[in-house]
Amino acid sequence: MPTVKSPHADQGAPPRTPDLEPVGRADHSHARTMRPGFLAKLVLMAVVDAIGVYCLLAAWNADAWGIFAAMLVLLVAANWVYFTRRALALKYILPGLAFLLVFQIFVVVYTGFVAFTNYGDGHNGTKQQAVDALLVQDEKRVEGSPSYPLTVVSQDGTLGFAVIDPDGKTLVGTAEDPLTPDDATVESDRITAVDGWTVLSRQDILAQQKAITALRVPISDEAADGSIRTQDARVGYVFKSTLTYDAAAGTMTDTESGAVYAPNDHGEFEAPDGTTLPIGWRVTVGFENFTTAFSDSRYAKPFFSILVWTFAFAILSVLTTFLLGLFLAMVFNDTRMRGRKVYRMLMILPYAIPGFVAALLWSGMFNRRFGLINNLFFGGAEIPWLTDPWLAKFSVLFVNLWLGFPYMFLICTGALQSLPSDVLEAAKIDGASKLRTWRSVIMPLLLVSTAPLLISSFAFNFNNFTLIYMLTGGGPQFEDASVPLGHTDILISMVYSISGIDGSAPKNYGLASALSIVIFVIVGGISALAFRQTRKLEEIN
Repeated sequence: MPTVKSPHADQGAPPRTPDLEPVGRADHSHARTMRPGFLAKLVLMAVVDAIGVYCLLAAWNADAWGIFAAMLVLLVAANWVYFTRRALALKYILPGLAFLLVFQIFVVVYTGFVAFTNYGDGHNGTKQQAVDALLVQDEKRVEGSPSYPLTVVSQDGTLGFAVIDPDGKTLVGTAEDPLTPDDATVESDRITAVDGWTVLSRQDILAQQKAITALRVPISDEAADGSIRTQDARVGYVFKSTLTYDAAAGTMTDTESGAVYAPNDHGEFEAPDGTTLPIGWRVTVGFENFTTAFSDSRYAKPFFSILVWTFAFAILSVLTTFLLGLFLAMVFNDTRMRGRKVYRMLMILPYAIPGFVAALLWSGMFNRRFGLINNLFFGGAEIPWLTDPWLAKFSVLFVNLWLGFPYMFLICTGALQSLPSDVLEAAKIDGASKLRTWRSVIMPLLLVSTAPLLISSFAFNFNNFTLIYMLTGGGPQFEDASVPLGHTDILISMVYSISGIDGSAPKNYGLASALSIVIFVIVGGISALAFRQTRKLEEIN
């Protein structure tokens, strides 16, 4: 007779888990892991890794070991953060930290590094690069050397020469690869085809004439053997440098004059009589750029004039825009005024126009002969708004007022509407006049919220390059200045002119970086002091 098991026999024992449940869990976990969000993350990280590996290879080839190390750390950190479950917060923080490192910290550190070097025209690369450039630049045709029948060829966009040497051998080479024997088809003493190369047609040669005449193809791995150059793309000649470099002694010798040039502390080859070769290399010069900015008459005199004007421009810009914006905010905050919304919309129209476009428009309206200002308001009088030193400064301040007051109008409107009504009501009950209420209650409370914005506005106007460059270009130029600087230049536009990026002066990135550090210290110091003073206003709140 079968035994009937009591339903209470296993009472108190834990329920037994079915054997198939772990499999179901594993399948569920696997499905959760391979969900679309994970696949999207996988694809995104693959793109990030591909870009990172490309940047690593570029840094490796450029011998930029600092950039290589930083990029490697960022790449490893990104993969660890986004493929682990232990760093949830870093998943949100890491992109911001990466951008901060690349676009802020690196830029500041590199600018500081360049400020202590002679980086600029004639000092762009390493010493070896300077030596190679000098040997190439001072090449002259070797008298009595044989001519080489020449054909211009290309391979993957790289130009090269295919020539026939005096022994009848066919040789092919590029600027990077010296002439080496290669199979070619020769017809009527001229190469017509080369294996793996494309022979350029006459039209292609004319289209790249400048690059072809500038091309030099080394004869061998020894730079002293010279190179092949051409002027007509049909015949090549041997060119050799008039300079020879002694790697052991580190000196450069002019074979024509016999002068020996030795390296000096400024990254140049210098002869005993003080003459130097035109191409040098980057070296550390210490605080020389800073002393040049403050002691060299070419820069010191305009520097102090521009420094004073920069402070005046920044302070007056903040003061005028704030006062006008505050006045309009008070007017349109009065409930008795009708159509306030329409007026407010009209007030912020200048803020909606891009700053560089507005500056260009005002530059045209201030034109001395054809500008709208002179023709409409002054009967066609030729008032030099942008060419007279004082009128140009007034024009800059006026245009900046027109561009800046809508911002101050917005923040003052918001600040006025957020004032506590009970405080204002208490002042009214205590019998305070409107002027006393404004001076003792409204203005202090208003400054609590607007003071940080005024500080940021000062920092912005201290570096308001766009307005100066688009409206006046820094002009009118100083009459006695040996560098292209003008009366309306501020420090940041002075840095731009000295850097030589616009071609108005020789490039001097070292001096420009030194001045950038000076600007950074000035703005940072003033901002720190101003923020410390604004803490006193918090007590009022």
